[in-house]
Amino acid sequence: MILLILVFALAGCNANREISISNTKPEAPVVKKPTVPLVKKRSEPIFYNGKTYQLDFGQNPTGQYDVAVSGMTAKQQKDAEAISTSTLRYYACKDSQASKLIGTPVYTGAQWQLVVGCV
Repeated sequence: MILLILVFALAGCNANREISISNTKPEAPVVKKPTVPLVKKRSEPIFYNGKTYQLDFGQNPTGQYDVAVSGMTAKQQKDAEAISTSTLRYYACKDSQASKLIGTPVYTGAQWQLVVGCV
């Protein structure tokens, strides 16, 4: 019985195994940074204070959202900010995330342009 175990143990050994000793460290594997999946551009009619405005938004490569609010005057900056942050929080931010205005809104071409991020 012992002889049989010894035969199987020796049969399991592979004589072709090579062992190499080196002083160099193996190269670290390259880890790719995860990319932010871009959200498709989206356009939504927004009813606010008795009027309907057009809100267009899409995610930029930094992970923030470029937002355009049409149908407002140059004096409605606070309204544009409120519509943008609340709409993005609803449509784009994950559960329990808030949205935050980034930078200063700009009024050009009869629309407010803003950058909003989820925090």
